[in-house]
Amino acid sequence: MRLLIALLLPCLTFFMLKRPLAGAAALIMQCTVIGWVPAALWALYTVNQHKTEQELEGALSRSYMRRRSRLI
Repeated sequence: MRLLIALLLPCLTFFMLKRPLAGAAALIMQCTVIGWVPAALWALYTVNQHKTEQELEGALSRSYMRRRSRLI
């Protein structure tokens, strides 16, 4: 769903990820047809990066919980 939004409305993607300054910059880029493509690519990259960060945080927390359970 976020990938589709990133392609159609790049600025909305940044606002959903709580990055208002990037959203404002993407909105300015979106105002021109030429700027739409870089804004969409930037939004796609950001969505992918956000997804990777969440996966890493989940893996680190699971690893921490396993180590903690061994100590108890």
